[in-house]
Amino acid sequence: MSQQPADGEHALRGLRVLDLSRVLAGPWCTQNLADLGADVIKVERPGYGDDTRGWGPPFLKDRRGEETGEAAYYLAANRGKRSITLDIATSEGQQIARKLAAASDVLVENYKVGQLAKYGLDYEALAAVNPRLIYCSITGFGQDGPYKDRAGYDFIIQGMGGFMSITGERDDLPGGGPQKAGVAVSDLMTGMYATVAILAAVVQRGRTGVGQRIDMALLDTLVSMLANMNTNYLTTGKAPGRAGNAHANIVPYQVFAASDGHVIVAVGNDGQYAKFCEVAGRGDLAADPRFVRNADRVRNRDVLVPLLEQVVRQRPVGFWTARLEQAGVPCGPINSIAQALADPQIVARGLKVDLPHPLAGSVSLVGTPIRMSASPPALERAPPTLGQHTDEVLRELAGIDAATLAALRARRIV
Repeated sequence: MSQQPADGEHALRGLRVLDLSRVLAGPWCTQNLADLGADVIKVERPGYGDDTRGWGPPFLKDRRGEETGEAAYYLAANRGKRSITLDIATSEGQQIARKLAAASDVLVENYKVGQLAKYGLDYEALAAVNPRLIYCSITGFGQDGPYKDRAGYDFIIQGMGGFMSITGERDDLPGGGPQKAGVAVSDLMTGMYATVAILAAVVQRGRTGVGQRIDMALLDTLVSMLANMNTNYLTTGKAPGRAGNAHANIVPYQVFAASDGHVIVAVGNDGQYAKFCEVAGRGDLAADPRFVRNADRVRNRDVLVPLLEQVVRQRPVGFWTARLEQAGVPCGPINSIAQALADPQIVARGLKVDLPHPLAGSVSLVGTPIRMSASPPALERAPPTLGQHTDEVLRELAGIDAATLAALRARRIV
């Protein structure tokens, strides 16, 4: 659903981003910026492109129903960008990249530490050409420290950062043991933190006129996002363990099996707990001194939870969600992705978007959750095909004419 800004301008209109990143963390960051109206130029390897273009099936199908080379994974993180192909391992490619950096406000890259310095595309070299440049590096472990030269993969980061020690069923229950999240949380959250850092640097540059270097690491982000679990440990000296679908500090705040599926009950205070018991027909559990206060319920969860489980499994999900919602007790079903995207609330909010695509006619995507009254996001351009905008970008920003472009293409530099 394309939205037109009330003042004729999207929030980041006029901001140009040179995107030298691939896979997920960097592209997620630059897609955020593109959604907000920035001109994002995605630089890809000639003939190959972003690794995720081939991470399928599933692949987008063309108008004849045949698979294209556009993997669903790639489509998820590259909306709103312009794609060019450029071999930055060549001197000619490096010269073009420097011209593009000189004409850009922001550069995002996720190469190994020090690799772009070999090409003269490191922060120091580009800042000398463009002092206003905001240069964001995203790596697994950061630009310093004993692990800086290691490759960073989300799955490994989830394990190293402590996330998997608190994710999964309890070890003493069936199915217990560490679990990764269903999506690459360290990549996605690093992309989000990088977006925040870049926007902060843009504001800072507005005051000083000078850009800066941003150093983002997946491991830093993953550790930071553990939030209250970190402070639970720092407060007690005891590391939290896996609790499955239960909450470490609130009871009952978990999944319950109903007669025809599962329901989440998220009791946030003692009043909600009393209402839950009333709907369940177990007022005695609300009055029991072992369970009146949340702190008591946390201490006695092993007694209380089995009693509640017995009650909830006697009724269907629909009964619990309707009655608890009416009573003001937070609850909800566990939906599949298909059910979630068909939910009336999601439909009403316009999360699913269909954008024109040169190969498929149109492509269905999930858009941004950002809502802005005066300058809504710019959901107008589908994820680009490989090199779709090479000629227009290099003519526009690097001053390269058609004959030179043809010569560069013949040598596979673009």
